[in-house]
Amino acid sequence: MTISNSVAPEALGLPSVHELEALAGQYLQDFDGSILEPDVCAEQTEALVTRGDTAVFGTAASKAAAVSGFDDFQKIADEAVRNDDAAYAGIVPNSSAVSEYTIPGFSEADALVRQSAGFNAPATASSWEVRSYAPVVVSKTEGLNQTSAAAQEKEVRELESTVGGQTGNRSIVVGSKTLEQIRQDFPILRETVNNHPLVWLDNGATTQRPQSVIDRLSYYYTHENSNVHRGAHTMAARSTDAYEDARKTVANFIGAPSSDNIVFVRGTTEAINLVAHAYVKPMLRPGDEIIVSLLEHHANIVPWQLVAGETGAVIKVIPVDADGQLNIGAYEKLFTPKTKFVSVTHVSNVLGTVTPVEELVAIAHAHGVRILIDGAQSIAHIPVNVSALDTDFFVFSGHKVYAPTGIGALYGKSDVLDQARPYHGGGNMIADVTFERTIYNPAPNKFEAGTGSIGDAVGLGAALNYLSSIGIHEIARYEHELVAYGMQELGRIKGLHLIGTAKNKSSALSFVMDGRDIHEIGKYLDGYGIAVRTGHHCAQPILRHYGLEGVVRPTLAIYNTFEDIDYLAKALRNLS
Repeated sequence: MTISNSVAPEALGLPSVHELEALAGQYLQDFDGSILEPDVCAEQTEALVTRGDTAVFGTAASKAAAVSGFDDFQKIADEAVRNDDAAYAGIVPNSSAVSEYTIPGFSEADALVRQSAGFNAPATASSWEVRSYAPVVVSKTEGLNQTSAAAQEKEVRELESTVGGQTGNRSIVVGSKTLEQIRQDFPILRETVNNHPLVWLDNGATTQRPQSVIDRLSYYYTHENSNVHRGAHTMAARSTDAYEDARKTVANFIGAPSSDNIVFVRGTTEAINLVAHAYVKPMLRPGDEIIVSLLEHHANIVPWQLVAGETGAVIKVIPVDADGQLNIGAYEKLFTPKTKFVSVTHVSNVLGTVTPVEELVAIAHAHGVRILIDGAQSIAHIPVNVSALDTDFFVFSGHKVYAPTGIGALYGKSDVLDQARPYHGGGNMIADVTFERTIYNPAPNKFEAGTGSIGDAVGLGAALNYLSSIGIHEIARYEHELVAYGMQELGRIKGLHLIGTAKNKSSALSFVMDGRDIHEIGKYLDGYGIAVRTGHHCAQPILRHYGLEGVVRPTLAIYNTFEDIDYLAKALRNLS
């Protein structure tokens, strides 16, 4: 880019030399006293404006490298100059040195015009840790509040052509695939709703299914369908192999030592009820204690109320702070000699808070207490290794992780599964039956009475294989950036209040708006093809802690895009 030196910067509407010098002193301070002084920055910035000399980029890159310890900023700076359509995400996950995802953004010339008009790039939200320097993503929704309602409507409609961001998503790589390829794997994303492209932001309730899962289910019912175990014919062998292979896939995905540690269930709710009644209830006496947290879904509250009511046990609750984070100090103080069990969520289904499960497990074990981790909202978003975590139980649902409904998994350590009594009685869970006594099979069959959801278990295995083929760590990294961007964009909307601002959060972007009913908002967004969940989300205790009876809850997944968030934000601005 070159600007003629025959025209004064002020005539172009650009800052004067003195203004540049003042800005340099304010924003480009000399952190280590060795590389860049404010006056040097001002001179080099003046040279960029008047002569097109880009030396300031190299100097700034050197400075950023010195401060952050990352040495590839010159490459980023060069890319910014060479490619008008290149802008790089400025928020990175804690486990990554720098973002590997590119986002379509404004051109260099547009950025200079904005700077000359006094535009300041948005600062990163204070609740997100920034580990390294990188050029800031410039939001497409910036300045929308200054436009008229008609212009807002026009912009929302114009954004429809970019929902899914087909062009930009070719350059965003998540593990082994581009984001565009991932979106193409999910046929339902090609649907239209109310004459608008479908934007699926209800992933906390259920995720969509990739074609590979759909195809695997079709193949099972076309070529392998039979009841499992005990059959002497070929089809029974095929079905049994497919079913047990799925069990091995689950074990491998969550780092379990053996497939014998995996019990197939209908979902998280059944898994928690199984543990409550088969393992915890037999050990409870009046006055014994069960610890849960204020963040819990009703499925991790009601089963414990049932067994407590039947045994005389009591329930203790871990409190949260204003951001929705667990108070670990208070948690440790809840333990007494009467504490028998802990059951806590990994990720809040409403606030998105990621709980410090390593600490929760370690503290429970230090007191000699077993613990269950509810992974319903974490399994699709965060790498899990139950062996490294050392949890006694871990549970999740298939439909939250791109698999069919009606299937889920319970992981249990071998000793606790051996100690637990059968939950249901019937076929498959027995070794021998007489009228005098019954001998049960060992786990996992001891807990799988009757014919299970065989095809859906096979579909669960296919879904986990799909995620593994992309890379769960890479998925977590991408989704971290997406959540951060969503918090930033929704946080800018006048009258919108985000509910749940923990430093470490996943997927959920829950909010309320001044003067707007949450169900009205949900119906309004549906008119634009945007699917979100409204209500109490089976988590009334935590919402009432915030004085609320319900929220609007967009929840993100691997196939969602930055353009989806832009589209949501523009639609919501019309209501603000």
